[in-house]
Amino acid sequence: MEPRLDHRVNDAVATVVIGNVAKRNAMTAAMWRALPPLLGELAADPAVRALVLTGEGATFCAGADISTLQGSSAAAQALAVAAEEALAAFPKPTLAAVRGHCVGGGAQLAAACDLRFAEQGAQFGVTPARLGIVYPAASTRRLVSLVGPATTKYLLFSGELIDSERALRTGLVDEVLPEGELDKRVAEFTRILVSRSQLTQAAAKEFANGRTDRDDHWARQAGASGDTAEGVAAFLERRQARFTWSAPRG
Repeated sequence: MEPRLDHRVNDAVATVVIGNVAKRNAMTAAMWRALPPLLGELAADPAVRALVLTGEGATFCAGADISTLQGSSAAAQALAVAAEEALAAFPKPTLAAVRGHCVGGGAQLAAACDLRFAEQGAQFGVTPARLGIVYPAASTRRLVSLVGPATTKYLLFSGELIDSERALRTGLVDEVLPEGELDKRVAEFTRILVSRSQLTQAAAKEFANGRTDRDDHWARQAGASGDTAEGVAAFLERRQARFTWSAPRG
C-alpha cells in the first residue's frame, strides 16, 4: 500500500496512524506535508477530546524516508519541523503509543506529544549525527525539556538507540507496558482523559508549555464555564462529572 496517514475518531479519541510498513513507517515528504492540515481538521472537531499518534503494525516510526527527501536538507527538515510544531500546538491532550522503533523523525513526533506510552522492547533514538544534520533548535529545546541536557547530549552526540526502560528512567516515556498490553492501557487512559475537564486540560497545557500571559483569560473562562461548580457537585454527589466547556472554534 502507498505510504499514508490514516485516522479515525471513536469515543471522542482521534487516532492517527503512520502507515508505511515496508519502510518501518518512515515518513515521506507527502506524509510530513499531510500531517499539519489533518491535525487542524481534528483540532476543530468538537467531537475530538484527545488524540493518539501511533504506527501501523510493530513499529512506531523509523524517521524520515530518506529516499523521498533528497535535495535540500533544509527544505526536508522544514517539513518535519512544521509537522512537529503542529502536533505540539494541538490544543487537546496528545499521546504517542510506541511499539518497536521510534527513531529520528519518529522520535521528533513522539516528543511533540504531551505523553508517551511504550511497549517493552521499543527503541528510541535521535539520529541526525549519523547523517551530518544539524538538529533544529526548537526540537532540541523540546527534547531538553523532557529528558534534560545530559540525556539530550547523549542522544544527539551519539545517535545511539536506548531501550524502553532507559527511556522511562530519563523521562522520555511516561509508561512502559508489557508486550500485548499497550492498546488496552492507551484505551483505558484516553477514556480517563476524555472524562475530565477540557478547561483544566487546555489551561494546563498552555501553562506547562511555558505560556505566562493568560492567567486572566483562563480565570474568565473558568468563571463563565460552570465546570468548577459541576465538578464540585459531582464530587459531593459521588457521580461522574458532566463538564461542558470546550475550546472556541476558529
